[in-house]
Amino acid sequence: ETASAQKNIWFDMEKKTQDGGVLAKPHRIPGLFILSAKSGDLLCTLNLCTLNTFPGTAAYGHKIISAKTHQAEDGEDGGEREYVVCNPFKSKLTAAIVGGIESLPIAPGSCVLYLSNCPGVTLSYVSDIVGPTGIVYVVENNIKAGANLVKLAKSRTNIIPIIGNARHPSKYRTSVGVVDVLFAEVDQPEQARIVALNASYFLKNRGRFLMSTNAKCVDPTEEPHVVFAHQVSALRDEKFKPLEQLTLEPFYRDHAVLTGIYRPPKQ
Repeated sequence: ETASAQKNIWFDMEKKTQDGGVLAKPHRIPGLFILSAKSGDLLCTLNLCTLNTFPGTAAYGHKIISAKTHQAEDGEDGGEREYVVCNPFKSKLTAAIVGGIESLPIAPGSCVLYLSNCPGVTLSYVSDIVGPTGIVYVVENNIKAGANLVKLAKSRTNIIPIIGNARHPSKYRTSVGVVDVLFAEVDQPEQARIVALNASYFLKNRGRFLMSTNAKCVDPTEEPHVVFAHQVSALRDEKFKPLEQLTLEPFYRDHAVLTGIYRPPKQ
């Protein structure tokens, strides 16, 4: 199927949840859920959502759905709660999860440093995944976008906005603590160096990283698979141990995500 056809199917399934009787079940990845809704005699599954950590707020025009939580093993029903529908066409993180990433470094309670050229819907998803006990430090260089981040952080209190350039982490070193996860979507030719530099300041030993790579932003003259291989090699040279690589087709062309460990224990 083409990406356009899959996008139409995605939103058709989303609309069916409006009929009511929606059930949220835990996804295999902690912090994520699967929404299911009946349409006639059929059970339609909307692949992915997060529990809205801050009920009553809907950042970036998200689709919010009230759903009953899956019955726990002890038989207790958690009642209805708010869930945020995740869209893989608007978030590379969601595309990676829908695409079958084996392990997501970001988890409930995680302390995350998020480097992004323009934080958008993905930021609110990360905020929901880490939950009320987690923290998301977001580095943004654009003043206007930074102002929007500050506004968002007033309603999503686990987000800490930092106005700064990810190429110069020394300038915001006093604003960020040691983090469990470094998540980068910088789309720059030197992105591996930017990730390594920030990791040296903030990522704990044996911490996890997640990097989204747009091959055409890194080197438009090379084939994507060659660019991805060069990124893996560059990260290895900077004390990272890449564990997984996943392309983001059909949601994003010439994109891949890399995950792994920083300064892993010596064998």
